[in-house]
Amino acid sequence: MAATQDLAEPRVVDTPAAWTAAQMAGLKSEWVIRLSDDDIAQLDAALAHAKALGLSVPTIGKDTFPLGSLAAKLEDVRQRLEQGLGVVLLRGLPVERYSKMDAGAIYWGIGMHLGRAVAQNAYGDVLGHVWDLGKDPKEDMTARGYQSRHRLPFHTDGADVVGLLCLRTAKRGGMSSIASSMAIHNAMLQEHPEMLARLYRAFAFDRRHEEAPGQAPFTMTHVFSWHNGRLFNRYIRSFINTAQRFPEAPRLSAEDMAALDQFDAYTQDARFRIDMELAPGDMQFLNNYVVLHSRTSYEDHPELDRKRHLLRLWLSTPGLADVPDSFRLRYMLTDTWARNPRPPIYDVNQIMGVTTH
Repeated sequence: MAATQDLAEPRVVDTPAAWTAAQMAGLKSEWVIRLSDDDIAQLDAALAHAKALGLSVPTIGKDTFPLGSLAAKLEDVRQRLEQGLGVVLLRGLPVERYSKMDAGAIYWGIGMHLGRAVAQNAYGDVLGHVWDLGKDPKEDMTARGYQSRHRLPFHTDGADVVGLLCLRTAKRGGMSSIASSMAIHNAMLQEHPEMLARLYRAFAFDRRHEEAPGQAPFTMTHVFSWHNGRLFNRYIRSFINTAQRFPEAPRLSAEDMAALDQFDAYTQDARFRIDMELAPGDMQFLNNYVVLHSRTSYEDHPELDRKRHLLRLWLSTPGLADVPDSFRLRYMLTDTWARNPRPPIYDVNQIMGVTTH
């Protein structure tokens, strides 16, 4: 089916993903799911099966990580991400039982039942580490927020679904925050329609040195765009800001800045923002097109083997395959990176020393 792009006047989006914080408090049974003892037994059996075949990440696939009734539960999780609230929190994986490699394999196997992993950077990392490497994206253009302990502004990632598995928490702070971009859209339509209309027009997004040969160093993308009857959101304010370093990028006007500032203000509004502390074993999955995410700053433990540590997946899922044209160039690049996937590294000293992006 040919892609169609509808950039007409903003209109209300009617979707379960347009939730408020108050509504989510009453819907916990729909987005917080606890793994049962039987679920964990199935994960253990699937892990043993994959290891018996000599497989590890990234060679484990859905067929080589067989799950019984849990497979049906994960199919329901995928439906909730694609068509429901856009957020699922799986709780109860006893990560203390497993080595980091085995915990990563279990998490990867769960991901393979939800979709297909895509590369998160030009090094081909398909199972990434969220770990403080002492970097600051404000000072280093190649650094990323997940490599620092600083607060992350609300944003979306470059895939259909982003997943996090918490292995260890920080000494203090590091709360995970989410907000519905769909609910913010509807609030802006009612309260600041002229600013929302600006977010329907394209902005330059910095590629941060990840462009393919011959590509421009920035891409033109809409913060909100309708595509085949579905509203999509793509937002990384820092990438919009730093794209201004390129003379050929369209200049941000005062009206542009006001619209972006208003969008940022909504992400901090208690009506839309939810803060949660991810405990060891928690797995958070978010639909990037309808849910924004953030993280508070944190203080970490000084010992390497106690530092805050999460594993991250970027997934492409079947029900979200039809995306706006401006997203496709990015996904072609991540697919290219994924042709030579880099196996995950688990040794903390190697994590601190390896080249990451």
